[in-house]
Amino acid sequence: MRKICALVVALALSFSLVPAAPVFAADMAAAIQARYEKTGSFSADFEQTLTHKESGSVEKRQGKLLFKKPLLIRWQTAKPHEETLVVTGKEIWNYLPDEEVAYRYPLTLVQDSRSIIQVITGQAALTKDFDVKSEGKEDGLAKLRLFPKEPAPQMVEAIIWVEPDTGYIKRANILDFYGNGNEIRFTSFAPDVNIKASEFSFTPPKGIEVEDRIEHAVPEKELFQ
Repeated sequence: MRKICALVVALALSFSLVPAAPVFAADMAAAIQARYEKTGSFSADFEQTLTHKESGSVEKRQGKLLFKKPLLIRWQTAKPHEETLVVTGKEIWNYLPDEEVAYRYPLTLVQDSRSIIQVITGQAALTKDFDVKSEGKEDGLAKLRLFPKEPAPQMVEAIIWVEPDTGYIKRANILDFYGNGNEIRFTSFAPDVNIKASEFSFTPPKGIEVEDRIEHAVPEKELFQ
């Protein structure tokens, strides 16, 4: 822990001197990964902004995210865009109450570094799968731009804002092939909290239609947006 803290402090000091230096970007990415390697879980409230480039439309949501290693997720957005996404140890459930339907997907949909959930939970392999560029500071946060070494339709570029003194990601914006944006901003963040195992399980409510997409891993819509 002392080594991680010392590294983060050193990076924060160097950040003010050489904000655009490639060596800083690489070191900061490594420090972020070191921080999340030591983090077993977290609970966070978030604000989400979805921007559609072609139409110019903007949609805002609020919700709660629970995370526990290795990759257990509960993502819940509030009305009027109510949705529950649960990543268990075996599958993904996407429940849409207004549509009275629950989709079941394979875990492969969230195991790629280029998925937004990998980025915002700190599980993306930044030093391996991305070219990282430092863009200085913004609102007291270190700003890093990520370019996937192998771009995918769901992510051609990402921006993350990180607390220099903790290494935690506080905000992220994912840009897809069409230029659409999916921005997540954490309004509260509590690391290493105890989370009940039941939060990472899901049983479809009675009367709800269940569509099983385990064999054909094509989501009805992009997950987490």
